[in-house]
Amino acid sequence: MDTESFESLLYFREQVLKSVDLERVDALRHDRDALFREISEVITRQVNSSGRYLSSRASHDLCELVTDEITGYGPLRELMEDDTISDILVNGPDRIFVERFGKLEQVDKRFLNDVQLTDIARRLVSRVGRRVDDSQPLVDARMPDGSRLNVVISPVALDGASISIRKFGKGKKSLADLVEYGSMNEMMANFLVIASRCRVNIIVSGGTGSGKTTLLNAMSQYINEDERVLTLEDAAELRLQQPHVVRLETRMAGSENQGVVNMRHLVVNALRMRPDRIIVGECRGEEAFEMLQAMNTGHDGSMSTLHANSAARCAGAS
Repeated sequence: MDTESFESLLYFREQVLKSVDLERVDALRHDRDALFREISEVITRQVNSSGRYLSSRASHDLCELVTDEITGYGPLRELMEDDTISDILVNGPDRIFVERFGKLEQVDKRFLNDVQLTDIARRLVSRVGRRVDDSQPLVDARMPDGSRLNVVISPVALDGASISIRKFGKGKKSLADLVEYGSMNEMMANFLVIASRCRVNIIVSGGTGSGKTTLLNAMSQYINEDERVLTLEDAAELRLQQPHVVRLETRMAGSENQGVVNMRHLVVNALRMRPDRIIVGECRGEEAFEMLQAMNTGHDGSMSTLHANSAARCAGAS
């Protein structure tokens, strides 16, 4: 796209976003065809009133761009719909990476500029009832579909806004699946089934993206259905199917730096809720002491994950 066409695209994008009926288009977010038609009509009115030329092809591209942006994901939409992708990592307007089958790769997608990237980052955050601005440049949240969202903007992000999305997998993996993938052998899987059913305390350790939560989810399928289980997480990823499960999630401080509920608060409170087992999505702070106490005081079969690269390092960390 030449410079003149690009500048025209930027101009009309800004004008269209200013003139759309936000309440109306928000109501159409889940009907892409209807939203596309609505945006197309707005573009036609803007082009006619501006006296500037916009080709039919450019008009269609602009409509696609604005529709994607209003639905929240912008140029990330196709990546969010790709089930082979587990993580989406945006390091600036023209550097977008994904993790596919455990390997990172750069993709041929980009934002128009820093402004569009920051706008979409703010829109994603606002959809979960949060805000990101100069006074609060870091946000970690759970998206409506269960995906984990992390956003960092200027002045903390030096090269443009950063967006990290850990997608919420649609299918729950079993230990049999992990054997089929070569992640473990059948003997290891059988051992974990027995350990889970016999209420052995289990800590899964590994690095970032190593599959700790996937393994925890797989082992949780063998918890007896007559047990009361509490799951405690920073962002809900565990998907237990047993009938007696209580899910708790931490909460960041509000606008006045009040109302924070951290993992230690959840662990301490969970002990007062008559749990048979406690499953902590990840122990990484002072809550580890309470978790170990819980494991040693009648809550056998509790589980958690820990960032450590070996069992020996995990034992040293705990």
